Amino acid sequence: MTSLTTCADAEAAAKRAASEIARRLHSAREARGAAHLALSGGSTPARTYQLLATALDSWEGIELWFADERCVGPDDRESNYRLAKETLLGTAAELGAERIHRMRGELGPDEGAKSYELELREHAPAGGDAGDAGDAGDAGDAGDVPPALDVIVLGIGPDGHVASLFPGAPTLDADAQRLCLGVHDSPKPPPERITLTLPVLRAAWRCVLLATGASKADAVNAMLGEASRHVPASLLRRGRLSVIVDDAAAPAPPQR
Repeated sequence: MTSLTTCADAEAAAKRAASEIARRLHSAREARGAAHLALSGGSTPARTYQLLATALDSWEGIELWFADERCVGPDDRESNYRLAKETLLGTAAELGAERIHRMRGELGPDEGAKSYELELREHAPAGGDAGDAGDAGDAGDAGDVPPALDVIVLGIGPDGHVASLFPGAPTLDADAQRLCLGVHDSPKPPPERITLTLPVLRAAWRCVLLATGASKADAVNAMLGEASRHVPASLLRRGRLSVIVDDAAAPAPPQR
């Protein structure tokens, strides 16, 4: 069942998200000596990243990944890496460059995705049982199970997209052997992007989805409804999903 937390405003939602992410990373690191966190871009999580930088007692043993990236250079204002650099990386002590796994958007969608998939296979933790690939649909055999990141931070677009997985796109059909895909025709500019696949999002031990503002209310409502390719966020694994919203983005109460 999806965990839904409603906060009074965007600042309170950012604090709640940072606290949950830090707690889960701490637990994972205590259990295994390392923890793997993937970040998304966009304006919504920026404050969460600022707070997260000091919410964790130490960044020792944390491996940092990205859920998606625009096909631009790392210093471009559209770069998700640049957002992380400006909000988190400069103040998160002990997070060494060797543990920051940047999507190389400047390589283009296909080469960038291929490079990142190889990096995930080499450094990301192995997945759990075959059922982790999804609780709706065919999981395949154990060799098809994608790696399991500890926490993936996600936003949601007004159209219900997460990472760079857009409504009705063929990228939603990737099987569990594909970890990362290039996007050539994103309906939201820039059109060329790199994204983790839906099986990787579903295999994560926890996805923390943050939504603030009235423009996200309809998307949040749709995400919590029936699973649909028209709302990619609704395809996330609900038993491992924490949704944190402010009052403006909160789903409407059921009609009586």
